[in-house]
Amino acid sequence: MNTSMKALQITGYGTMQDNLCIRNIQLPEITDDEVLIEIYAASLNPHDYKTIQGKFRKMEKLTFPAQIGGDASGVIIKKGKNVKGFKTGDEVFGIVHGSVAEYGKTIEAHIVKKPANITHFEASGFPIVGMTTIQAFEYAKIKPGDKVFIHAGSGGIGSFAIQYAKNKGAFVYTTTSTNNVDLVRRLGADVVINYKKENYMNVAKDIDIVYDTLGEQYTFDAFKIIKNGGSVVSILPSEINKEVATELGLPSFVKFIFSLRSGKIERLRRIKNVFYKFLFLKVNRTENLLEISQLAEQHKIKAVIDKVFDFEESIAAFQYLSTGRAKGKVIIKIK
Repeated sequence: MNTSMKALQITGYGTMQDNLCIRNIQLPEITDDEVLIEIYAASLNPHDYKTIQGKFRKMEKLTFPAQIGGDASGVIIKKGKNVKGFKTGDEVFGIVHGSVAEYGKTIEAHIVKKPANITHFEASGFPIVGMTTIQAFEYAKIKPGDKVFIHAGSGGIGSFAIQYAKNKGAFVYTTTSTNNVDLVRRLGADVVINYKKENYMNVAKDIDIVYDTLGEQYTFDAFKIIKNGGSVVSILPSEINKEVATELGLPSFVKFIFSLRSGKIERLRRIKNVFYKFLFLKVNRTENLLEISQLAEQHKIKAVIDKVFDFEESIAAFQYLSTGRAKGKVIIKIK
């Protein structure tokens, strides 16, 4: 086996054109608890391009050059002696840090076997959006009959969330643009709101669960459509409070300062006795990946793929994702 590989690396903060490049680097060495995966496909998430732009530099310190990507599907080519649930040759998908590369290493808890009825492209689109959505609805305690509101239903996370909520028996509201109305209806959305023609807050009323995937003002507006005693789960922080500071690992004195403040979200939460949670993804949840795998194998959830780019086109893939116009997932074909 070669001792080097090609990997996409971030060289600094700024534009994708100037701060991304494919380089030859050393093949990763695995520990006794890790596996080495030959990566066939990697999918991109908004967090990836926002990292390049420096949006998270205060929360996530990078040492350049740094690899990028987190979703992957591929084949195990080497495993540590403590790995019991997999063997070399197994097709797997899951979380691999720096996944836009020919090879990547990860621990056993971060992967599951890929169902035979889905491709590596499809499998690579599931891990982060799927695990995030499952954990969000676990916090919200979703149950059959709940009225669930999901922003941006045609996007990578929205397209998964609609299908997952429907599988839980929910009644789903979502927003999208004119071009994607038919897509989100096919995914199962019950009420499709074309945000270019109408204000979703005039349509969605007394919602049980708001899955806030956009943050900023959308978080505060969630409390206008939620019912008394409902649940709002956000995956982007709209304000820093004690909970967010804790999840981001900020220093104790920072957490103490925010514990003394009553933020806007806390004031809104109290008015309707709403459960609010800022979700920081827990990646060591093998049970989430197993649930995704079973749903895909049973044809209950399907991957929505917008475009597949060749490895050499990685920069173009990131630029395309950053336009915000992707329908579903953007995939990079590694092999």
